[in-house]
Formats: sequence, structure tokens, C-alpha cells
Amino acid sequence: MSNNILKLGFLFFILILIQISILNNINLFGYAQPMVYILFIFVYPITKNRILFLFLSFLLGLSIDFFSNSGGLNAAATLFIAYYRMPILKLTTGKTEFDPTLFNLKSLTLNKRISYLFIMVLIHHYIVFQLAYFKLSAFKNIFINTISSSIFTCILLLFYISFFIHKQR
Repeated sequence: MSNNILKLGFLFFILILIQISILNNINLFGYAQPMVYILFIFVYPITKNRILFLFLSFLLGLSIDFFSNSGGLNAAATLFIAYYRMPILKLTTGKTEFDPTLFNLKSLTLNKRISYLFIMVLIHHYIVFQLAYFKLSAFKNIFINTISSSIFTCILLLFYISFFIHKQR
């Protein structure tokens, strides 16, 4: 139990460090910016302590906002997807219950894993870019940034999940 807490704490800080020092400086083709810090939300165990999870998710987004000087955009988007994680997971998998000791992303089939990740990342990125532009006339830019950044982020997340998350038995 404490080993998992240490791993999650380490991942929390490493994701913030990677995001602010490397990934915030990447802007592929002028549109795609990866935001892999949300990986924390995907790997955080499904537990009954939802308040702690929501607090940590908000703190994660707020940390990115603090270092990126983005005024709460990431905190709002991160908290939103953390709040709706279970309904979206239930929707994409077709299950109503999950065993917290046996569930992780690697236990999902590839199609379900991709659809779950893409929906969550798409929602997160849409919120970030919608709040960043905050005008209806920028719909084209919001759409292009959301789609391109979501694809780029999902590729990086799937790569991480494939190589670094082990399937539980």
C-alpha cells in the first residue's frame, strides 16, 4: 500500500516536472501541444476516497497553471475529467462495477483503452483551449488545437501505458 503511494507521489511530481520543463515548450506544427500530466488521473487507483482524488487532480492542474502562468485553465480541465472519470469509464467499457484491486488501464482491451483515453483527453483539451481563447470566433483554432493536441497526447499516453504499466492478475 505505501509502495503504491510512493509511486503515485513520484509520478505526480515527475509529470509536473516533465510538463513544465519539456512539453510546454513543444508546439508541433504550431497546433499540437502534448499535455501528458493528465496521465496521473488515468493511473490513480479506483478507490472510494474520491475527495482525495479530486483534490490531487485539482492540485496537479493548479501546479501546471502556476508554472505555466495560465490562470487556472489546467486546474479546471483536470478537475472536470477527474470528476467524470468513472462515468466515462463505465460508458466506454460497458461495465457498471470495477474491482479496485484488479483494475488498471492495461486490463482493458486496446479498443476500449483507446476510446476511453481519447474521450477523456479530448474533453480535457477542449476545456483548456476553450478557456484559453474564450471567444466563439476562435472556434476553428480551438477545434484544430484540440484535435491535434489530443492525438499527440494520446499517442504519448498509449506509449507509456504499453511499456510501463503492468497488467494485474
